[in-house]
Order: sequence, then C-alpha cells, then structure tokens
Amino acid sequence: MLRSVILAASRSSQVERLVATAPYTRDVVRRFVAGAATDDALRATRGLVDDGLAVTLDHLGEDTVTPEQATATRDEYLRLLKMLAGAGLTPAAEVSVKLSALGQMFDEQLAYDNARAICAAADAAGTTVTLDMEDHTTTDSTLEVLSRLRKDFPSTGAVLQAYLRRTESDCRELAYAGSRVRLCKGAYKEPESVAYQSTRDVDKSYVRCMNILMSGDGYPMLATHDPRMIAIGEDRARWFDRGPERFEFQMLYGIRPQEQARLAGEGYTVRTYVPYGDEWYGYLMRRLAERPTNLVFFGRALISKK
Repeated sequence: MLRSVILAASRSSQVERLVATAPYTRDVVRRFVAGAATDDALRATRGLVDDGLAVTLDHLGEDTVTPEQATATRDEYLRLLKMLAGAGLTPAAEVSVKLSALGQMFDEQLAYDNARAICAAADAAGTTVTLDMEDHTTTDSTLEVLSRLRKDFPSTGAVLQAYLRRTESDCRELAYAGSRVRLCKGAYKEPESVAYQSTRDVDKSYVRCMNILMSGDGYPMLATHDPRMIAIGEDRARWFDRGPERFEFQMLYGIRPQEQARLAGEGYTVRTYVPYGDEWYGYLMRRLAERPTNLVFFGRALISKK
C-alpha cells in the first residue's frame, strides 16, 4: 500500500510542487542529489574518490519526448565524461544512462546511436557505462540495445531488477565472463503478472538472483542498502571464493555513508550512485518506492552518518 502511494505521488505534479516548495526540501535534495550542474557532479565525485569509493554518475531526466531533448542528454554525458577524464577521475568514475532519456520511447535506433556515442566517449575517457533499467515494458528493448553495444564495448553494464519474475532467467543469460550486472530490487509500479508484490518475495528473489550471479563467470554489482542483503553478499563471496576484486557493492549517494566506508575499508569495491541535475523529484520518489523502508534510511541519513 505505501509503495503504491509513493509511486502515485511521484506522478503527481501537485505533490511535486508541494514538495519542491516545502522549507525542508533543499536540505533533503542536497543530501541525496549532488547538485544541478556538471561541476556539482565533479565536486561530489572528487570527494568520494578521495575517500576510496568508486562512483557512477546519473544525469537525471528520463521524460524525453523529442530528438532535441535526447541529443541534449547525450551531449551532457559527453561533456561529463570529458571533464571526468580531465580531472583524473576515471576509471574510478563511470556513468549510468537511462535509454528513455536518449529517445527509447519514440525511436529505439536514436537511443542506440546516442548510447553508442556515450560508450565511445567513456571508452576514450578510460571508463565505461551502465545502462539503467526502467519499467518492465522496456526490459527487452534495453537488453537488445545492451547486446548491440557490447559487440564494440563489452564492458557496458546491465541492470536487472529482482522484483521481476523473469530476472532469474536474465541473470543466467548474463552471468558470463566479462559481463557486468548490477542487481537491484526494482523501483517501478508493476502488475502482479510480471513482478513480485511482497517485500518478502522480492527479497527471496534477490537472494536467488545473487546466487546465480555470484556463482557465474561475470562481475556482479550488488546494489542494496539492506544490512541483511549486504551480509548475505559477503557470505556468498566467501562461499563462491570471490575475492573483493571480482564483485562490488553499490549504494546511493547520501545513504549509509559509514557502511560504505566500512565495506571499502575491508577491501571491497563500493560504488556510490551519484545523481545530479534538475529532475530530482522523480528520482527521490522512486528510491522511496523501491523499498518503503528506504523512508527510514532517508530519515536516518538526514540526522546521522550511519
């Protein structure tokens, strides 16, 4: 119920205006979004890299409806990658890209062309790209674009969402040598026919998918703040004899920074997902909906650093 309410609010312009004008909003956004400009993203990245963390950067905005908007998004990523390389922040920093922001909803070839340009720029900068996953209607399209991109850019990362019933099968197909796969729980409202609805079922699916990836030949990227899932990830690494260089943990900017530091201090690669840009509202709401207990994490993060 709470998840449905949050997702409904994420699509409400009235709620967005209310949240955007609330007196506490600026502090919340500043804590979980690096800022609006490319320079803000670089500043946040520098601080994280200096602290021993890896980074993936997401330029917020996915409601692209024109080729001009898609081109502008592509150009922002090209500018970002050039600045990251110039600042000496690659390969520790990569980028995360939503195909919908590149034109996927109205022209899949355009989205592929834009993504390919970003992958080429990332390769030239000494880093790589991960394709974010969105709602289930785009899963096949995104995996098809991924397959095409990997022919020339094999390090391009995939994202799979454990709440989708199909994901165990997708994990098996993508658990091959050199394949980078981020496993998250999922953040979109989906029908029961395609997605698990209860937290318990999603958690069980996450563990099953984790087992597939950790026992395979690819490079798993475990995106979770859940202490239990993190502990299971550490256990599976030992069980499947995976050294810290053969997988990584991923967490959101501003969430559980002390836990990120702890894991990095124990030798694990920890990659912080850093969003930036003006379109922060939908991002924050989806993160809350992905796991309603994130409300607790967000609340704690505002008053502590654990």
